[in-house]
Amino acid sequence: MEFLGFEQVSVGMLALLFCVALVAGFVDSVAGGGGLIALPALLYTGITPLQALATNKLQGSFGTFASTLNFYRHGHIDLKLMLPAVFLTFIGAAIGTLAVQMFSADFLRLFMPIALVGIVIFFALQPKLGEQDRHHRIGIWSFAALFGFTLGFYDGFFGPGTGAFFTLAFVLLLGFNLVKATANTKLLNFISNITSLSFFIVGGHVVWSLGLVMAIGQFAGATIGSHMTIRHGASLIRPLVIIMSSAMALKLLYDNFSG
Repeated sequence: MEFLGFEQVSVGMLALLFCVALVAGFVDSVAGGGGLIALPALLYTGITPLQALATNKLQGSFGTFASTLNFYRHGHIDLKLMLPAVFLTFIGAAIGTLAVQMFSADFLRLFMPIALVGIVIFFALQPKLGEQDRHHRIGIWSFAALFGFTLGFYDGFFGPGTGAFFTLAFVLLLGFNLVKATANTKLLNFISNITSLSFFIVGGHVVWSLGLVMAIGQFAGATIGSHMTIRHGASLIRPLVIIMSSAMALKLLYDNFSG
């Protein structure tokens, strides 16, 4: 377990990480993609990629918890309804986190930009989708098996775009409006994050000093972001989903071709 002391990290670096986490928490609570902001900052500190991934799960867990709590208090999450998805997301994330410590994610780096571009095009061409609840197309257990388990595994194994994929699935298949879809996405993101974090802690990969400072920023940013999501709804969520999905796709493509 990595116990890098606070005295080993400059005050300036800790302040930078806090600010980065604040922004990442805000963006992630609205549209997902906070890891795109937080992970490069963690890698900049000089820790290993696996430590950065693990520490990102620590700070991200605080952000998704804050968002989930806020959305739940405002009545946008039905915990009883979501129990099957919570359970299978947990199972998927556990398997994915174990797998990432043994296997390469190269295939996903090639495939995910294409999927993210698809999400961008879909939301751009469907300006009214998600403004109101619609009739669901599948049951909650089918949703949990198809997307809870699969995206839980993906989040534990790789991660970028998980929130966007969950949100799209909630809107298209369960008929949720965008605020409700975002709220329940944060619930499942929290489950996958905390599950992955548990396994990373056991593996000794978390850098606690960095992660805890960022956790404070994440919590604050996510609280602000979820409040704004509840207030502004689809008018805030849709453009940010398009922007963040585009940014994640470009980042993954850049990594593929520059490496």
